[in-house]
Amino acid sequence: MTPAEAVAAYLDELAEQRRLSPHTVANYRRDLAQLLTAAEGQPLDRLLVHHIRRFVASLHAKGLSGRSLARLLSAWRGFFAWLGERGLVKVNPCDGMRAPKSPRRLPKALSVDEAARLLEPADDGDSRLEARDAAMFELLYSSGLRLAELVGLDRDALDGILHEGDVRVLGKRSKPRLIPVGAQARRALVAWAAVRDELAVDDEPALFINRRGRRISPRSVELRLAQRALRLGLPQHVHPHMLRHSFASHVLQSSGDLRAVQEMLGHASIASTQVYTHLDFQHLASVYDKAHPRAKR
Repeated sequence: MTPAEAVAAYLDELAEQRRLSPHTVANYRRDLAQLLTAAEGQPLDRLLVHHIRRFVASLHAKGLSGRSLARLLSAWRGFFAWLGERGLVKVNPCDGMRAPKSPRRLPKALSVDEAARLLEPADDGDSRLEARDAAMFELLYSSGLRLAELVGLDRDALDGILHEGDVRVLGKRSKPRLIPVGAQARRALVAWAAVRDELAVDDEPALFINRRGRRISPRSVELRLAQRALRLGLPQHVHPHMLRHSFASHVLQSSGDLRAVQEMLGHASIASTQVYTHLDFQHLASVYDKAHPRAKR
């Protein structure tokens, strides 16, 4: 069996027996094509750890990130394990191999002033859509919701928000959490609730709806937010997750309570939340650079 035939047989098994999605199989096909290209016709059973290490180093030098290389190695490792089960290779040359680490990307957050500008009243031409947008964006910033959590809210969530001052959402892995909702977000939601039924179709349970009266899509929220930021002259592309980052960064700057921010964001590990301490330090460093007489150039 040639290397190309082995790859084809492996991909067929992934698609037909393991029932992986076409998108996932396409990713495996691309990753394994890179292995065959790097091997330059060398038999697969002749590839050893130092060959794989050289392949990875070459791809890293070409600009492939550590995350991409880790995914690549995972695909190669699975392929060699499959070959080993069929007696086509004696060792898995990817065992024990780790991808080089990439610098961790810090999430981009708005400043407090930029967030305030973004949430100023905007003339949309349709006061009902403006009320909806204001409620959505205030809630994203007030409570740090994920986009999927926001669009997944039903109308009955209003009771908890308006009477208890909190919102219950289902996060990743269907894990529920309860998050406080600020006064300005509650006021915006009251204004939206007053006009929602003018747009909604009779049987629609969603809290936030589109022009046709049905649950609004994540893409529509992204577009509306980006357009609003552009119209208000913000100097960067703004997306819903940036409001979540801004929420976390601003709460941490004010409180210093990392555990509370972790709970509100719904992070399983505090390591995921600690990235915001770097943002907080960046803010402090920026203030220092502007204010301290010995920092000024």
